[in-house]
Amino acid sequence: MTDTATDDPLILARQHLARSRPEAALRLTETVLGQGGDTREALYVAAVAARYAGAAERAAGYLDRLIAHSPEYGRAYQEQGHLARDKGDADAAILAYARACRLNPALEASWKWRAELLAARGRQGEAATAKAQADRLAAMPRELVAVTNMIHEGRLLKAEALCRRFLQANPRHVEGMRLLADIGSRMGILDDADFLLESAVALDPDNIQLRFDWIQVLRKRQKFAQALEQAEALYDREPENPLFQSQLAIEAMQTGDYNRAFALFDAVLEKLPGDVATLTSKGHALKTRGDAEGAVGAYRAATAARPDHGDAWYSLANLKTYRFTDSEIARMHEQAGRGDLAFMDRVNISFALGKAHEDRKEYEESFRFYDQGNALKRQQSRYDADQMTAELALQREHCTRELFEAKAGSGDPAPDPIFVLGLPRAGSTLIEQILASHSQVDGTLELPNILSLAHRLRGRARKAGEGAYPANLSELTREQFAAMGRDFIENTRVHRQGAPFFIDKMPNNFRHIGLIHLILPNAKIIDARRDPMDCCFSGFKQLFAEGQEFTYGLHQIGRYYRDYVDLMAHWDAVLPGKVLRVRHEDVIDDLEGQVRRMLDHLGLPFEPACLQFHKTDRAVRTASSEQVRRPINRSGVGVWRNYEPWLDELKDALGPDLAP
Repeated sequence: MTDTATDDPLILARQHLARSRPEAALRLTETVLGQGGDTREALYVAAVAARYAGAAERAAGYLDRLIAHSPEYGRAYQEQGHLARDKGDADAAILAYARACRLNPALEASWKWRAELLAARGRQGEAATAKAQADRLAAMPRELVAVTNMIHEGRLLKAEALCRRFLQANPRHVEGMRLLADIGSRMGILDDADFLLESAVALDPDNIQLRFDWIQVLRKRQKFAQALEQAEALYDREPENPLFQSQLAIEAMQTGDYNRAFALFDAVLEKLPGDVATLTSKGHALKTRGDAEGAVGAYRAATAARPDHGDAWYSLANLKTYRFTDSEIARMHEQAGRGDLAFMDRVNISFALGKAHEDRKEYEESFRFYDQGNALKRQQSRYDADQMTAELALQREHCTRELFEAKAGSGDPAPDPIFVLGLPRAGSTLIEQILASHSQVDGTLELPNILSLAHRLRGRARKAGEGAYPANLSELTREQFAAMGRDFIENTRVHRQGAPFFIDKMPNNFRHIGLIHLILPNAKIIDARRDPMDCCFSGFKQLFAEGQEFTYGLHQIGRYYRDYVDLMAHWDAVLPGKVLRVRHEDVIDDLEGQVRRMLDHLGLPFEPACLQFHKTDRAVRTASSEQVRRPINRSGVGVWRNYEPWLDELKDALGPDLAP
């Protein structure tokens, strides 16, 4: 058997490993690394080759570099486990294998060795659980094990192709359907994921994991009633199961039934008093409902139960009004200094420490932690600034004045929607709270419907700008645009409380104003605009639950802001008068004047309640939830100036016409 001809040194190195020639493999990978090729694959192959060659210290060095490069790569921790096992350090091996399995549950060797080591330690219950997972993987079709590996290693396109091939041959295989849905969910293809999981549940209604996955997708699609229905089905099977109680509590919260949610959270905490996930979820519910004091209590209880629980630490910081004590800051620093801190816990604690030091006016230390948290997030991000610029350029190319003149009279005539859009952290939540205080306007959520419609129009392309949209807008008929508009009105009705108008404040909708106009020509649009430096730096300081990946770098967010301004200028030119621009600083300086201006644009009479927006009792789910429950203030204006020594990259990206 001869090696396959190839010039790729890493492929050759893997072939050497397969043929028990680790020294040759190590020489090749060291050459690659010596030439600056510090990729994930090169470091991993080097670590494996060094271990096989008996060079444990060199292997450990490569693994340290690998983990610094790719901190969520499960195979790196599996290799750490193997090294510790070979040294006879069973405890370290057990911990390393546990982390490997958490990051990539398809690592059969980690489950197997963890089971053996736990059994040798007399921890039979844990050993049995690990062995069951190893046996499950051993029985799974090899193609699906490979798909699972690819998913957890971020190779989604390859995972999708392999999973689709498997399902073509095995169309009713529910695990294959579940994995393809997982890929779709991670890629934002939620319609397909929803359909796949609904079909899989019909085939295997007793499969608990399928229902859990389906609930997550339904929630992402903001189909809260259906998610609640599935959570009810699980709860009805076993009402005393804490996992099912917690899931039902979360879905009850999403539908506004906070009393039931709190009762279920408390039922879980009676059985599991220190359960950090439940304490944190309860904190989120209390925050959304406006009980900041209760939220603080829940989050602090979670950090007391598990000091490395980064989600709870960041949730305290994300209240914006909370101030950390000296002892809490010391505890966060202690956790941040741990070498074994989980990736997302490190990210969350970094952002929380950024806020803690900012409140103390320790700006250099604050920036260090904000920068660290953002750098970690960039490592796992697939955001491409060039691709985004190209996508927005296509809107300018195809959504022309001529298109809108040719399609005049298209769409559904409903005047109900008010789109508040722009960039996150630009003041859109304040505008929404002001308008939702009007008797004729419902505040809702950041609705995904327009983004989902754009994705459907794009077709099978996996990247924005590579599909048919927006070029295909010129090919659609008036009837098609009208049907899309009707669908939007019907599909968003579940979020409304009966007022004639409602707000969709998804900020990213600014990319699709042309589409909005074609399907809903009478919809009103408000562009929430904020000073470029304040807006961009506020986004850089914010750890978003998901999406908004352009915020995790000063260059990226500055460039995105610039692209946004250019596209909004295009919409002003081709749809004059369609968009009302509301500057955050103007709202602060002249609240009543700007309120009247917005209401005039919407065709609504003035109501004094809009000036008392902070007294309006409604659930607010965004990062500004506590800020909009206070009277208007200037606390966020000019904050970036405290960090000016470190913001040259942002200024350069914005350019001289936007940066000071």
